[in-house]
Amino acid sequence: MGYRFLVATDMDYTLLVTGMPISSENLRAVRAIHEAGGALTLATGRSSFASGTFARDLDIKVPLITSNGASLFDPVARKEVYSSLMDQNTVKELSSFFIEKNTDATAYSPEGIFFLPGSTRRPFFTKYNENIPEDLKAPVFDFDINSHIPSVNKFLLISPDQETEAFLRSMEGLELVSSAYTYFDVMKEGNTKGKGLLMLADMLGIPKDMTFSLGDGENDLSMIKDAGYGIAMGNSDERLFTHAAYITSNCEDDGFAKAVFKFILPKVS
Repeated sequence: MGYRFLVATDMDYTLLVTGMPISSENLRAVRAIHEAGGALTLATGRSSFASGTFARDLDIKVPLITSNGASLFDPVARKEVYSSLMDQNTVKELSSFFIEKNTDATAYSPEGIFFLPGSTRRPFFTKYNENIPEDLKAPVFDFDINSHIPSVNKFLLISPDQETEAFLRSMEGLELVSSAYTYFDVMKEGNTKGKGLLMLADMLGIPKDMTFSLGDGENDLSMIKDAGYGIAMGNSDERLFTHAAYITSNCEDDGFAKAVFKFILPKVS
């Protein structure tokens, strides 16, 4: 199927309030995108395997931009069609440091989710996996450095201390970005949501000037800059306002839907 345009939206505090369902007005806007011949995708810091239920509910058939652009995930085939992996020596060095420091760290891999000993994310994925079909559940594992070092496209850290952050910034070849409040994401250098957006547009044969992005956080800045039209939520990190083609209202006020009806659809009509 050919698509006329591409809309990439961040999830948390853009399309939905974390932990809350997507509003009926935002769902109406999603349907309007599909009806206008657009491709909708999620551009998220979340793992590929924690986005499947949303892709199903939003009837998304194109790859999702996950791990902040370090992977593209086919929600139909349930596999990553692109994954920018860290060097295995880097994965071993980082995981050893995190374990020694008892850092709250979780590894995202094409294999699934790996909890390091200090990770507090297990309850999140346990809840995510409740009451959904087996084929949509996130595969979860303990990260056992002595038996198996998985391939990794992202480490999620929560509230890392200054020593940990300084250690990461001293290493070459890493992309570091905040994805929400106390969340700190570590990927291979060059991996951003903006890069993921442009890769997906190219894959779908959609020109850059027909791409739209919506976001609110630091990790959304790259796709606000790189899309044909970047849209900042009213509740955005102030740095997004400078580069946005349009500023909509807050997430809680259905800013996603307002951007779709007031800006995106008029542009593509």
